[in-house]
Amino acid sequence: MKTILEKIKNRKKTLFSFEILPPLRGRNINSIYKIINTLNDFNPAFCSITYHREEIVYKKLDNDFLQEKIVRKRPGTVAIAAAIQNKFPNLSVIPHIICGGFSDEETENALIDLHFLEINNLLALRGDSMKCENSFNPEKNGHKYSIELVKQIINLNKGKYLDNELENSEKTNFSVGVAAYPEKHSEAPNLDFDLKFLRKKIDAGASFIITQMFYDNKKFFYFVKKCRDIGIKVPIIPGLKPISTKKQISIIPHIFNIDIPEKLVNQVLKCKNNKEVRKIGINWAIEQSKELIDFGVPDLHFCKKNF
Repeated sequence: MKTILEKIKNRKKTLFSFEILPPLRGRNINSIYKIINTLNDFNPAFCSITYHREEIVYKKLDNDFLQEKIVRKRPGTVAIAAAIQNKFPNLSVIPHIICGGFSDEETENALIDLHFLEINNLLALRGDSMKCENSFNPEKNGHKYSIELVKQIINLNKGKYLDNELENSEKTNFSVGVAAYPEKHSEAPNLDFDLKFLRKKIDAGASFIITQMFYDNKKFFYFVKKCRDIGIKVPIIPGLKPISTKKQISIIPHIFNIDIPEKLVNQVLKCKNNKEVRKIGINWAIEQSKELIDFGVPDLHFCKKNF
């Protein structure tokens, strides 16, 4: 399977890719296949597959006490990546690998499985904190920051496993990407501070970047310039998410700490229903895409988010 870098290097035009969510527990993979079949006519370069950490849910007992239970509502990222790669051999897959909920040993085991499956593109992320937490807390012997995850993946590429006594260890061939935030990460005090940590992840071995969604291309262009100015030379792939419901103009800024341009907000507020909102959102994304293509981005990555 070609790496994302190989596809970008050999491209004759701007590529197209998309993000998918694993089905909820109890559902099957056919809904994913249906989405991919619909998009296949556009010759997508790759699809990324989100990973969702555990959640705490509470079940009310007969005595009115609450029973705490930890569940993963969307399991199966690795299995889904393997199934997609098998069914759609021309479509590269990028499973998300997250810090949250995993020890470094569990992470290594997942990476070994992916290597056996010949899945060699990864997106390394810290992941979100649990809903019951005020800030991100790693697992015992787990990674607190995504740069630690990048370093572990790159070590495997060098044949360095957690067990230092292993000799003649198999080297993996992962191409690892990282996330970036054109309007800065919500926990960063400013963009310059955020970019210093992004540079460290690239220096650690990350070979491409996929950004958080944004709605103002000027902010992306400025972000790219700032990256290049500090020596970040790897491909930067913009993430896009068309607005589809009225409530998103308040939910998206709150969750992702991004701005929505006044012009777009005003257009959405004039809509009578979400069908009209969806049309506005698609048109806005089309205009964004045209401008980004003219700018020379290597790929347009469309995000799938639940709100």
